[in-house]
Amino acid sequence: MMRIGHVTIVGLGLIGSSVARAVKARLPSVAVTGHDASADVRAEARSLGFCDRVADDPVAAVADADLVILAVPVGRMADAAIAMAPGLRADAIISDVGSSKSGVADALAKALPDHLVIPAHPVAGTENSGPAAGFATLFEGRWCIVTPPAGAPEEGVAAVEGFWRALGAKVETMDAAHHDMVLAVTSHLPHLIAYTIVGTASELEEVTESEVIKYSAGGFRDFTRIAASDPVMWRDVFLANRDAVLATLQRFNEDLTVLQQAIRRGDGDKLEDWFTRTRAIRRSIIEQGQDDAAPDFGRKH
Repeated sequence: MMRIGHVTIVGLGLIGSSVARAVKARLPSVAVTGHDASADVRAEARSLGFCDRVADDPVAAVADADLVILAVPVGRMADAAIAMAPGLRADAIISDVGSSKSGVADALAKALPDHLVIPAHPVAGTENSGPAAGFATLFEGRWCIVTPPAGAPEEGVAAVEGFWRALGAKVETMDAAHHDMVLAVTSHLPHLIAYTIVGTASELEEVTESEVIKYSAGGFRDFTRIAASDPVMWRDVFLANRDAVLATLQRFNEDLTVLQQAIRRGDGDKLEDWFTRTRAIRRSIIEQGQDDAAPDFGRKH
């Protein structure tokens, strides 16, 4: 398998800084260079010390890197790739951490036609953002989905898969379009709903902002936690994965209509059956180690 001795991370927010921290914790012999388009973020990254070196220039950042990981919003992938292209080694592997894959794969292939691009998506994160929000254990026990293009060399794919396994992730390989449909259901639609319900609550004239905050110790708080996520990142995700999101949203609206009719008709059996089936799915998520069964979602008080 191709040896990775030097990793460059472009974009030093939650995911990028977590990758850097995980590499330093689990792969101490691997050199880590970081770069971010924001001078303030670069300065903060230097002060936090999770990279061996933080470069001000994207071309200098990728010099001599075996693996370059783009951890920028998906709408900025192409621009970031073009900016760093002159400094890339011919045999460097370029990957990413974006949560939509078809559009990213196309953008990077066009921006870097002479380089090996193997997209990936670590399915992990929090509602927080910025360099200080990252932590080394973010990927432990979580899935990382690798979406290599057709004809990608096995050695390169194995190197990316091995890298994420070394950071503690479980790895799955799938087609980019299939990934986008799966993530539209499991991640993108939940975020869209969370953002929507917070907006709806704020616009209801009979519910003041103070009341939303005051009574948010219940389901509203837990359901809308992800609405605190980075708005720029999610703007780009929805635009990049619009087809899969719209298809999933249509199905969700149809299911919501079924429940609306059951409530209107007083059909308790329908509601109970629906809730029983969906509770079983929630329990299976916990059983597979993808969430915490502890009271209050494992929060520390």
